[in-house]
Amino acid sequence: MASDTILLDVEASVATVPPRARKRTSFVNGDRVSRGWMVVVTIVMVIAAAYFLIPVLWLVVASTKSTGDLFSTPGFAFADPHFIENLVALSTYDDGIFWRWGLNSIIYSVIGSAFTTLVCALTGYALAIYRFRGRNALIAVILASLLVPGTVIAQPTYVLLVGLGLNNTYAGLLLPALVYPFGVLLSFIYAQSAVPLELVEAARLDGAGELRIFGSIGLRLMGTGLVTVLLFAFLGSWNSYILPLLVLNDQELMPLTVGLTGWSQASITIPGLQILTVVGSLVSIIPVAIVFVSLQRFWRSGLTAGSVRG
Repeated sequence: MASDTILLDVEASVATVPPRARKRTSFVNGDRVSRGWMVVVTIVMVIAAAYFLIPVLWLVVASTKSTGDLFSTPGFAFADPHFIENLVALSTYDDGIFWRWGLNSIIYSVIGSAFTTLVCALTGYALAIYRFRGRNALIAVILASLLVPGTVIAQPTYVLLVGLGLNNTYAGLLLPALVYPFGVLLSFIYAQSAVPLELVEAARLDGAGELRIFGSIGLRLMGTGLVTVLLFAFLGSWNSYILPLLVLNDQELMPLTVGLTGWSQASITIPGLQILTVVGSLVSIIPVAIVFVSLQRFWRSGLTAGSVRG
């Protein structure tokens, strides 16, 4: 009887307690994530995507308009299509100087980023593999150099290039691009995580030289991370503006950033350049999109490599 009384009391107490509010959760890749947090993250991502994509949408719509419709019609509303005429005008204006600027941007970005990545790989590999006096201080200096804005050192770099006689030359833009502290730090992190010291020691015992070890082992193991460095270096060269503006005087050597900015400033007196600047800006982002899409499977894994490996 006593046990029945206790059981009844327990059932009564359970019945009087309000059901506990169930916390709504979702699962992402097997991990439990709060549904509220997922909503907040989704809203932030949508806002960020809109911030970056709306200007591109305006650029696409504006490229199809004539000069007269560019500012007389709503920004995101299509008017009479003139995209082909605009593209022909872009290709023929000033003897096709736009495509010359595009070729220069490709030269500066492709060649510059390739050599920059090689220098970063060598430097980062050396900092990760070798132990020498002043190594930690050198890493600290490289890290501190990231705090110096590029515009601050643009003028001293220009003075140095003038002293070397490299102003207004391809080398005047390619040589400064080799100094890339952010790429060195990324390469250092990737080398630490991807190149085991035991493997290097084993290669040395087999008689391999340091350069051969770097080329046959270091570069291969760091390959994914180096693609990320290559991508950042390419974007940095493609979007570079201050240094080319200071170093280059010859219009035949200018990249797209400087050339299109000149057209934008000249459009105050030559209204026809306004639409050419818009179409040229749209065309100039196509190579960047191609590089991003073609290398995405490498740089996506490369960005997380340093964070998941000890």
